[in-house]
Amino acid sequence: MAGKAGSRLVHGVGYNDGKYSSKDGNKTAYIYGKWQRMLERCYNDKSLIVKPTYIGCSVSDSFKEYTLFHEWYITQIGSEYQDWQLDKDLLIRNNKVYSEEYCVLLPKDINTLIIKNDARRGDWPIGVSKHKRDGTYSATCNYGKKIQKYLGSFDTPLQAFLCYKKAKEAYIKQVAEQYKSQIDPRAYKALIEYEVHITD
Repeated sequence: MAGKAGSRLVHGVGYNDGKYSSKDGNKTAYIYGKWQRMLERCYNDKSLIVKPTYIGCSVSDSFKEYTLFHEWYITQIGSEYQDWQLDKDLLIRNNKVYSEEYCVLLPKDINTLIIKNDARRGDWPIGVSKHKRDGTYSATCNYGKKIQKYLGSFDTPLQAFLCYKKAKEAYIKQVAEQYKSQIDPRAYKALIEYEVHITD
């Protein structure tokens, strides 16, 4: 970003040359808001304390320029839906860089399917919890908003995980089919091929 050192940078790295307004009337323009939050997740110290899963994430040079981000965004499938989310790691698993190559727009219902919550899970594999009463392991899977289904009790955490894995992958495929005509074909392919790992 040569020649821009004198400009006020957004979160220390982002540059807006004003080609596209950051405002929509009295409100923040929704694409600008997504750009700003992307930079915040990667470069704002307070945000990284709240959401440490973004530690080590970064934004490509072109995405640091609001004009280039905006022009990329409006060409993407789903850009007309303001509540769709910017995803960086469906196409490339565990990707840490927001860039035009690897980002897609997804409905929240799909994005939350593949978000992991290590802090809430504890010591057991994803989808698994231990019963204190008898020492067995249960498998549960979330289906949509606040719907959690109990899948069964097992003697080992591996057995419980394998049950969860089968159910979760089937559900991801089901949701992918529901959205097939609306989402980026690359996102659809990634969802159909998505595998739940025990290390998730």
